Amino acid sequence: MLIIGIPHKTLSDEDRVWLSAKHVSGVILFSRNFSSRDQITSLIDDIRMERPDDPFLICVDQEGGPVQRFRDGFTRLPALAKLGELYETDSKRALALAEEHAWLMASEMRAIDVDLSFAPVADLGRGNIAIGERAFHADPAITSDLVQAYARGMHLAGMAVTLKHFPGHGSVIADTHFDVADDSRSLDDLRAADLVPFVDGIAAGAEAIMLAHVTYPEIDVFAAGYSRTWIGDILRKEIKFGGIVIGDDIGMAAAESIGGIPARIEAHLNAGCDLVLACSPAIVEEAVTSSAHLPVCPSARVESLRGAVAPTWEALVDNPKRDQIIDRLTEFMPDPGKK
Repeated sequence: MLIIGIPHKTLSDEDRVWLSAKHVSGVILFSRNFSSRDQITSLIDDIRMERPDDPFLICVDQEGGPVQRFRDGFTRLPALAKLGELYETDSKRALALAEEHAWLMASEMRAIDVDLSFAPVADLGRGNIAIGERAFHADPAITSDLVQAYARGMHLAGMAVTLKHFPGHGSVIADTHFDVADDSRSLDDLRAADLVPFVDGIAAGAEAIMLAHVTYPEIDVFAAGYSRTWIGDILRKEIKFGGIVIGDDIGMAAAESIGGIPARIEAHLNAGCDLVLACSPAIVEEAVTSSAHLPVCPSARVESLRGAVAPTWEALVDNPKRDQIIDRLTEFMPDPGKK
């Protein structure tokens, strides 16, 4: 049930031991793992060889703007907030570009055999330090429209959609990578604002939801990813989401409230998460060894997030649709970087 980070640009013997564990369902790649398109493709191929017979996920955060792990050799993508700004003056063009942004991002990732880019951010852009321009907009209705357009583009490219960070990380200031974050609003207030893009994104066919390490004390004393109320009662029963629930990185400071690494993993699973992120290599060994006794994520659940059959990189580059989209993104935001 773990998705783990690895430390380097090639696999070590220790990495291979981690990857061979049946309760490890995937890898998340970062800038530390990347130097070029050829190198990252070789690394992905090597990872695949460690788990040739199991559904296994290769993941990344390739959102665009400030969070784009693979840059050299790939199209530089505008931050999602730029699309929200455009929506205010030309909503039709903004929605078309959001869909194309998503298709381009997902197509480039699928062409190198990445299954999932954890996207889009469905949080509201209301001042959170970590979210910032990663969010489309402060307005729930505008964010919802752009989230749905983005989901269409990802699906057209053969990639599952992951909405993050449920039930909404954008309206608190604290960065949960480094601090505890509390949101004191009522459930009704959240339903009227932050939850709107998630509800509409789920209706648009999102296959996965990533939980926030934010506590909403009016709803539950536990952070959302550790909360049966948020996952079981609200996400599953009220919103009727039947897809994959992913717990955000257990190495983040806001995840520490529940205890050590083993306690965090068990708390996520007991609350109803299907998969749990352990991104920092410093915690992976403990995460893997301490969770060996826990049930694995069923193969069918993992398979539901696998990418569809994709063209080779050469075929993608030869596709005139890609050139046209890059031209439109360049016109919208000069020099996003055609590679």
